[in-house]
Amino acid sequence: MRYFLELSYNGKGYHGWQNQPNAISVQQLLEEALSTLLRTKIEIVGAGRTDAGVHASQMYAHFDAVSEIEASNFIYKLNSILPNDIAVHNIFKVRDDAHVRFDAIERTYHYKISTKKDVFINDFAYFFQTPLDVEKMNEACKILLQYNDFQCFSKSNTDVKTYNCDIKVAEWKVDKNVLTLIITADRFLRNMVRAIVGTMINIGLGKIAVNDLHTIINSKNRSEAGYSVPAHGLYLKQISYPDSVKL
Repeated sequence: MRYFLELSYNGKGYHGWQNQPNAISVQQLLEEALSTLLRTKIEIVGAGRTDAGVHASQMYAHFDAVSEIEASNFIYKLNSILPNDIAVHNIFKVRDDAHVRFDAIERTYHYKISTKKDVFINDFAYFFQTPLDVEKMNEACKILLQYNDFQCFSKSNTDVKTYNCDIKVAEWKVDKNVLTLIITADRFLRNMVRAIVGTMINIGLGKIAVNDLHTIINSKNRSEAGYSVPAHGLYLKQISYPDSVKL
């Protein structure tokens, strides 16, 4: 029987989601906890591969079990084993061929920039105190919606078959001293959101014009885009699945 797990984590103490030979990952600790609880070796598949330091408000993973799992009691026991910076919120049975990565139809990321030094959010937002023109950054967001090929924002030497992504939402929201990029697409490339934010910052600073974004995207060249902003401001916020995944 295949199950989906819904979880969240603070990525500060982890070398990303995926198992690493010489570093602690979220996947590793979750597999160890599940194996302890189910008394058999459990391997899980994640819906994505967040980089070191990136947070997830909503992440999904799937695994197979040989016996029925009673959700509420299982979640309580699993959270008792896991460290405080990883929390499981839900578990549900899915089709035997359901896949957390390939069946996802939408993903939403948030990137947070703090414009004021705040010791309580240092680990959760990129502190950037130089004033930014958010109106121009939102004009640039509208340009993103006109394109599908985002090779210019992809990490170099990434093994992917296509650089095409269908961006459905891209906008900056301002709440007091925090700017948040909200971006939704069917898929994202490695490092894509952080490179987009770095490019947007250059637009917000007036270093490049809004319309220069057309040239950057058409170049398909990573060196033409902006710098990759720090990981700790990035959140995997939501993943959506079709109703047909659940049993």
